[in-house]
Amino acid sequence: MNPLKKTSLLVLFLIISSVVFAKRIKVACIGNSVTYGYLLPDREINAYPFQLQKMLGDSYEVGNFGKSGATLLNKGHRPYMQQQEYKDAMAFGGDIAIIHLGLNDTDPRNWPNYSEDFEKDYYALIDSVKMANPKCKVWICRMSPITDKHPRFKSGTRDWYRQIQTRIEDIAKIKNVGLIDLQAPLYDLPNLLPDALHPDTTGAKIIAETVYSAITGNYGGLKMSPVYSDNMVLQHNTPIEIKGVANAGDEVIVKIAGKKYKAICGENGKWGVTIKPLKAGSDYTLSVSTKDESLTYSNVAAGEVWLCSGQSNMAFMVWEGATAKEDVANANNSNIRFFNLRPAHETNNVEWNVSFLDSLNRLDYYKPTEWQVCSGETVNSFSAVAYHFGRVLADSLDIPVGLICNAIGGSATESWISREIIEEKIPDILVDWTKNDMVQDWVRGRAELNCKKSTVNGQRHPYEPTYLYAVNQPIIGDFTVKGMIWYQGESNAHNIELHEQLFPMVIESWREQQNNPDMPFYFVQLSSINRPSWCNFRNSQRIMSETLHNVGMAVSSDKGDEWNVHPTHKKEIGERLARVALNKSYEMRDIVPSGPMFRSVTFEGGIAYPTFEYGEGLQAEDGGEIIGFEVAGDDKIFYPANAEVKNGKLKVWSKEVKAPKYIRYGWQPYTTANLINKECLPASTFKN
Repeated sequence: MNPLKKTSLLVLFLIISSVVFAKRIKVACIGNSVTYGYLLPDREINAYPFQLQKMLGDSYEVGNFGKSGATLLNKGHRPYMQQQEYKDAMAFGGDIAIIHLGLNDTDPRNWPNYSEDFEKDYYALIDSVKMANPKCKVWICRMSPITDKHPRFKSGTRDWYRQIQTRIEDIAKIKNVGLIDLQAPLYDLPNLLPDALHPDTTGAKIIAETVYSAITGNYGGLKMSPVYSDNMVLQHNTPIEIKGVANAGDEVIVKIAGKKYKAICGENGKWGVTIKPLKAGSDYTLSVSTKDESLTYSNVAAGEVWLCSGQSNMAFMVWEGATAKEDVANANNSNIRFFNLRPAHETNNVEWNVSFLDSLNRLDYYKPTEWQVCSGETVNSFSAVAYHFGRVLADSLDIPVGLICNAIGGSATESWISREIIEEKIPDILVDWTKNDMVQDWVRGRAELNCKKSTVNGQRHPYEPTYLYAVNQPIIGDFTVKGMIWYQGESNAHNIELHEQLFPMVIESWREQQNNPDMPFYFVQLSSINRPSWCNFRNSQRIMSETLHNVGMAVSSDKGDEWNVHPTHKKEIGERLARVALNKSYEMRDIVPSGPMFRSVTFEGGIAYPTFEYGEGLQAEDGGEIIGFEVAGDDKIFYPANAEVKNGKLKVWSKEVKAPKYIRYGWQPYTTANLINKECLPASTFKN
């Protein structure tokens, strides 16, 4: 044989032998029934450790040492360290150990009695793993979720679960071991935990992918949220954090405005840099790079960024409005930029196809989009209210304005609240929500029709409580905004008292998302239409606008439509929201932010004297008689009243009521009440 050929064959044999006989990296998956794969079909294939084995490949050996019902607590009802699976794991001597325990410790037999032992017992488990293999790299896990469907959720599980999560985070720091978050990737996907605790095959795959990334550091390379694109607007005049994903340990370099920022990507695949405040202007370039990849965004502006949210009256497009022709003709303005999130399917009166229903279950609802510069073409399909709000801001401030619209027609207030806040404050609204009277019957009916072709349990829908908050987070969750404008309430007017609980939760959710407890939140009061509950609903909104922190309201009742829930006069509403923002957020105190807002009333000699904030120049809209007032005595039976302004004071009286005690204004679902101030802004409907 040719000596060269003989040598080549020998080298090849040695290479093959080294691969075949190389020591495989042992991964010990220690845990409870989630690790074991309880309830999964073909557990030996679908449990997360077996799916992890497939992902890691032949150079790893993954062992499943899960024990159903096991507790971390050594005085618990089934201590893991007293089980055969623990002994097997120690004998295995993993080079890597993934510990996922604590779920069963929420049992009332365990946590109330032995919670003080949790750290000590977890330390003991970690130490024993290290004794079995001193070189073992240990990760402990934030627990996978327990959902509201769990029978003990409200009686203690919810609260004990949160306490345990916090303890686990502290243990990871104290013992200097890795921490893998198994809650975050599954938390907003309760449909993947059919019994409220155990993930299905897809959920187990998500756990396996999460553990795989932690072990390998592979998070798919450099990635940014879709809200980063050419033509975007970044919030100016404040430090903002630019965030993204990269492989663990990668150095990420961010460049903008002639400055360079560096970050080392964490073991969880996340990185972030805080950039210095940008001056308002255009033609910035933002670049983000690692040693292997780079992303560049051009024609970036710095200015004011506002989130524009709610239901159909916020989604209502420019081309549909009463001033559409004029708006489109005058729209070209490079100082206004849009990020227009539109649903893949509107929530119309139709049955959705199965493939789209499946995408909803993956929280995939919006169409892909990018930032666009305002023009006659791009403005057509953008929110009319948002556009006119932004147009006034851009003109008044003379800086770029970015508008992110994510409104969804028909959506209910509860859809826009974070799961964490709902679970804490009103978890009952999550229970069997399509049969739950806390959710408006129209909302439930439309969702059931849209989902009629679904064949899966736990089918998701945009109207589901917490859904729209969750679906927005991967897109805009890390993007800094100045504030939020909101036009919603039509789908919650059936239960005013419940809305008074839910509405502050919307504000709290988005302020937490922005890490800004003072974020401005300005909303539109419901308009006029022949729906009986709307009088009280508008009054409730008025009161909340006065009592909630850094909240403002624009009145729209004078621009309503008696029979159409989508009145077409949106220009005025956007401009009124802009007035609120200019006065409150930009401290332009010379701009009157609102029409007359009721403050108090006194009664003297059979006459009511109401007082108003922003009430200078009270008059009738048409210059004639002021209409819309009613008064009542002790019997609370209201009669139409006369009203006139004398010596700067508004007098209201009725010959039918000799001793008035109560007053109301515009108290019809569809009202023609006509009181305005000197700025020609309408008064809010009210009652005392």
